[in-house]
Order: sequence, then structure tokens, then C-alpha cells
Amino acid sequence: MIIRDGHLGDAPAVLAMFDGAVAWLASLGRTGQWGSEPFSVDAARVERVTSWATSGGMRVAEFDGRPAGCLVVGPAMPYVPPAPEPELYIQGLVVDPRFHGRGVGAALLERARAEAAGLGIALVRVDCYAGDDGRLVAYYESQGFTRTESFKVGDWPGQVLESRLPVATG
Repeated sequence: MIIRDGHLGDAPAVLAMFDGAVAWLASLGRTGQWGSEPFSVDAARVERVTSWATSGGMRVAEFDGRPAGCLVVGPAMPYVPPAPEPELYIQGLVVDPRFHGRGVGAALLERARAEAAGLGIALVRVDCYAGDDGRLVAYYESQGFTRTESFKVGDWPGQVLESRLPVATG
């Protein structure tokens, strides 16, 4: 697996990853996170992925040249309380269901931590869907994140999590 910077040409592959994830979640009866409609047919979601692809914050994991996952870093989402210190914020993370179980998500999260450490930033935060059985929150906890603030956007329950890094000083 390699992880590289994303670009505009990755937008269709990333939309396909989200479409696959939505279909997989829907097949499990878990439509609370992203609904049941593909991202690729929702203009606002297409615009968001396209914006991520041109933001400089997109990272794409590949297996044998095939996109397997995507992570996006950038400013914290507007519904999340601001951090009291510099942070690296994970705006999005998706793994193509065909690559589940291969450590793609873990590798992308480790890449975010490495980027933060390289910038001298000790705080990495992410928010995620906190409904249903809480499996997504538990996933981030299994990756070394700890819960901070809970929030709601309408009826959508969310959870902010953080990972603190040791940062070398002067």
C-alpha cells in the first residue's frame, strides 16, 4: 500500500468509495450515518468531494495502483467546538469496502498523525457518526482516539474524538 496526495482526478474514485460504503452500510440496515442514496447523485456531496480533491488535504491510499481509501485533513467542521490549540483536523475518512480488513483506515490515520507531528502539532481531531450501535466511535477508539464532545446536527448524533501526540520541543 502507498499513500499519496490526492488531486482533482481522484474525485470520481473517492465518490465511488463513498457510494460503496453507503451501499455496504445500507445492506446492513445502517442508513443513519449517510443515508441510502449514493454520494455521486447528490450535488452537494459531489461538490464537497471535488472541493476536498483540490484543497491540498486529500490523501489517497492505493493497493497495486487501485484507490482503496481516502482521508482529508483541513479546518474543523463548523459544527465542532474550536480547539484551544493548533490541530490537524480529519474532515473525512472512507475505505472502499473491497479493501476492508487490510489496514487502510489505520494507515491513513497514522499518516495524519505523522503529518501533525511533522508540523509540530500535538492534537489530531476527527468527528464521526455516533448513532446506531456506536461501532464507528469504537473504531476510532481502537485507533487510539479518545472521546471529547458529543454534538447533534439536526437529528444526526456525532462525536468528536482526539489523539494527542508527543511533540518534540526546541
